Amino acid sequence: MEAQIIEEFKQNAIYRLDESTRMIKRALSEIGEAGVWVRPNHVSNSIGNLILHLCGNIGQYAIASLGELPDDRDRDAEFNAMEGLVKDELFEKLDEIVNKAKATIQYATAEQLTKKREVQGFTFSGIGIVMHVVEHYSYHTGQIAFWVKQLVAKDLGFYDGVDLNIKNKN
Repeated sequence: MEAQIIEEFKQNAIYRLDESTRMIKRALSEIGEAGVWVRPNHVSNSIGNLILHLCGNIGQYAIASLGELPDDRDRDAEFNAMEGLVKDELFEKLDEIVNKAKATIQYATAEQLTKKREVQGFTFSGIGIVMHVVEHYSYHTGQIAFWVKQLVAKDLGFYDGVDLNIKNKN
């Protein structure tokens, strides 16, 4: 039963990561290159900054910490960037990091998922790390979607063709 619960947890985490990736890809398809590095104001981040930040955070938490690899993150650089990678390069970088994280999660052992470790000054088990990665990715996916909607004044159609009014079945 424990192995079944662990597998269910991993599959749901991976599904959530895939959903955020799908939504970011869809959002990016609606903007031009100029929109990638636009900041709404001096205290906010551009879409490019958010994607770099997601790459750094997912790499630090899921790949380095859960995967027990060296942590080489430069967090300040994620937010200081004002230009650089184009839209396709940013998405490819994100997709590559997310795929590495998904593989790390998929192959994590029960011991890795329950082991406590320090990440960014916080103490988490491997399960806590996975939850953080999924939650953090989803949070910034929402920010990216909101900012794209502001730039293009258009619904992004994340759930086109899906009836979201269907009632739950027990």
